[in-house]
Amino acid sequence: MADEKVNTDPSDKKTSGDTPDTTTKPAEPKDDLVSSKHHLRVGRRTLDYTATTGRVVLRDEVYEDGTFTGFKPKAEMSLTSYVVDGEPDRPVTFAFNGGPGSSSVWLHLGLLGPRRVLMGDAGALLPPPYDLTDNAESLLAVSDLVFIDPVSTGYSRTLEGTKPETFHGYQGDIESVGELIRIWTSRHRRWMSPKFVAGESYGTLRGAALVEHLQTRHGMYVNGLMLISSVLDLSSIDFDKQRNDRAHALYLPTYAAIAHYHGKVARRSLKALLKEAEEYAAHDYPHVLARGNRLTAKERAAAVRKLASLTGLSEEYVDRADLRIEHWRFFGELLRDERRTTGRLDGRFSGPAGSAIAEEMDADPSHDAIAGPYAAAFNHYVRDELGYENDLPYEQISRRVHPWSFKDFEGRPIDVTPKLERAMRQNPHLQVHVAYGYYDGATPHFAAEDVIAHLNLPDELRANIEHKYYEAGHMMYVHEPSRQQQSKDLAAFVTRSSPAR
Repeated sequence: MADEKVNTDPSDKKTSGDTPDTTTKPAEPKDDLVSSKHHLRVGRRTLDYTATTGRVVLRDEVYEDGTFTGFKPKAEMSLTSYVVDGEPDRPVTFAFNGGPGSSSVWLHLGLLGPRRVLMGDAGALLPPPYDLTDNAESLLAVSDLVFIDPVSTGYSRTLEGTKPETFHGYQGDIESVGELIRIWTSRHRRWMSPKFVAGESYGTLRGAALVEHLQTRHGMYVNGLMLISSVLDLSSIDFDKQRNDRAHALYLPTYAAIAHYHGKVARRSLKALLKEAEEYAAHDYPHVLARGNRLTAKERAAAVRKLASLTGLSEEYVDRADLRIEHWRFFGELLRDERRTTGRLDGRFSGPAGSAIAEEMDADPSHDAIAGPYAAAFNHYVRDELGYENDLPYEQISRRVHPWSFKDFEGRPIDVTPKLERAMRQNPHLQVHVAYGYYDGATPHFAAEDVIAHLNLPDELRANIEHKYYEAGHMMYVHEPSRQQQSKDLAAFVTRSSPAR
């Protein structure tokens, strides 16, 4: 629990006798950060740290007809930071989730932060109101932490009377998150600290582009990039917009893993099944799909049998699907005979189907399982333990960010691999950690592998990339054994990627 709470707003400098001027426009927004002191037991050590949470005002340099007209506020972005006391040169990790539209609550209270939510797991969920506990495996043991909520998520908002669309898109999102990182680094005098960026899901796409932005725009070179449930090229998981067969092949191993978990494939180990599915997805399956109606009846029948044996779906369904299994439909079809649907974020979860005849799942039971525990945990934690008060709803997943703008990619796939390639060429010391969940139906591991394998890098830079796999889903830390192993893997990555001092 907190020992003390302090208002750390540097702009709160009122003097006696001040009277409001009702003839002028409202005062500009100001930072409303609150700090508190805490302790965390990690092994035989006790970490004394300062937690700071609240909102920071972002400002723009405004020029009109080439004339500088001021440093004007544009948004208030919420963050929570954890800094170990008395160690000013520690590594620091800037972390966020994805969406677009997701707050950072998942990585914050699920994996990296000093406190974590207790919610149970697939098949053994705890009832509300849930609970929090110390996270002895927190990355705080080796790195200070800054959790960032992009505009319109968490408590982050644009200014009163302004529209948020500028921030609801690829470029505006990167620039605003990058600006918050620059401000935090400068105010805390951390330019000489090893720096890491950690993103999950769309946060990996943001993270890869953000590292290049930080290095190119601000000269802020980064030691490491953590890609958790990676998707750097959206065409790798796109069934519809590109009208190609790539995603059907790259999703196949994930379908196999989920079918294995639910006992829908012939008895064999997960490792053996994944090897078979990956080999077929890499070689024969793309050829089968590319042949179209040129397949002979014998070739088609063989492909139908193979896909049914790997996915747990009936041969009739695979045939009617024209050998192309779309992911939303798979989640609704696999357990249809039980009138249940599997999870998309985490295929280990299942729940009652809204309709036994629906073409696809009506809701994701894995998201349903985690939304409540994380909401309860954060809303309690931020007020009762961190001492921050705000009547705005903390937006876990904000729908206000849609439609998300990808105008920077008009006429071409949404792909940030050139940004990552540039960042690694620019800074050959940049290390990259990629984390995959076998039951992740949102960002399948084989698709992420394929994208990484096609990076245009020399061998010496390709050696900077490490891969870690978990028998879990999109938020692999929901699975307790995976959470513990992933915590060790990330701590080792940060330690190894930080220069000795």
